[in-house]
Amino acid sequence: MTAAFEGIRILDFTQVLAGPFAVMQLALLGAEVIKVEQPVTGDQTRGLMNEGKDVGMSPSFMGMNLNKKSLTLNLKDDAAIDIIRKLIATTDVLVENFKAGTMSRMGLDFESLRIIKPDLIYCSITGYGQSGPKAGEAAYDGAIQASSGMMSQTGHPETGPTRTGYMPVDMATALNTSFTIAAALHRKLITGEGQYIDVAMLDTAIVMQAAQFSNYLNQGSLVGLRGNASPTRQPTANVFSTQDGHIQITALRQSQVEKLFSELGLSDLLKDDAYATPEARVKHPTEIDSAISGALQRQTTRQWMTQLAPVGVPVAEVRELPDVVKDPQLETRNAFVTLPSPLDPDKVITLVKAGYTTNTDGPEVHSGPPLLGSHNDEILSSIGYDDKMISALREQGTI
Repeated sequence: MTAAFEGIRILDFTQVLAGPFAVMQLALLGAEVIKVEQPVTGDQTRGLMNEGKDVGMSPSFMGMNLNKKSLTLNLKDDAAIDIIRKLIATTDVLVENFKAGTMSRMGLDFESLRIIKPDLIYCSITGYGQSGPKAGEAAYDGAIQASSGMMSQTGHPETGPTRTGYMPVDMATALNTSFTIAAALHRKLITGEGQYIDVAMLDTAIVMQAAQFSNYLNQGSLVGLRGNASPTRQPTANVFSTQDGHIQITALRQSQVEKLFSELGLSDLLKDDAYATPEARVKHPTEIDSAISGALQRQTTRQWMTQLAPVGVPVAEVRELPDVVKDPQLETRNAFVTLPSPLDPDKVITLVKAGYTTNTDGPEVHSGPPLLGSHNDEILSSIGYDDKMISALREQGTI
């Protein structure tokens, strides 16, 4: 059994979500990952939204850093830069998400390090890329949702644009990054050459909206703020309330609408020319919405789900996270992994693993998120530092 990236060593300088989760995807497939962190504080996500609990191991941090080793280095110290240069000799991939130019100022840019490791794969992740008028600007998920046009398509006309409650740009950038690194590693097998990779969150956000940009660039059409309604403008595709919750219905084809109206007791509407066809229904959205909404109030969400789904109406319950994690489908898919807590071995933590399965050598968790600096001695010993030298580095604040 051989994992896809077994034998690959990655130096991970990233923080927060996009970079750490990208590198974790490779770690789940066997890569050895050394996470380089600032002494004392570490990855800023370690203390993010941790409700006053241990600042070194927040849920956000744990979910992005499985299968990694933690090495603390004060990057303002020349001794720390020397350590990185020694590690580079045995490193296949370096990933960083500092502001553009930061690594260059420390002498750790691609051109400098490829002198030590000619076939090095070097990946930089930023909000706007390494070049252009916005290069160097800090960016977070919400800012990219705004600047990329995403928020112009999310929200209600009455209340204006809104951002999502989760971090789609961060997580999509992570998957985009892991793909590009995997491609670079494959290219290296063929050519023997390293590669510099420049990943931008803004670029990723544009790719996520490829269909919408294609519609605009080639037809001039814009989605606009439509709330939960479908971009197709079909009034039979929307989120509707029931007696006790909400369901999303996506009845677009005529056959789906016929089944939906039949189950809702609205079949007579199809006899009226104003509602008989998709083209006609688009012109009467208010009437259709009112009829569907009124009918759905007769039963609970669960009742409608068991009635509509079996006959082929595309329908989904709008669920809260506590309901989602109980879904037996996710247990079948092994979407979550439960392992001993890094803070208390008598307790467990449960985290998201990966978005796919394989028949063999798939994503596996072999170690939990690392405590800050917990692998300092192990990593430094592997590149020639003895106990006395490591103690000196610790005393002078290098590690």
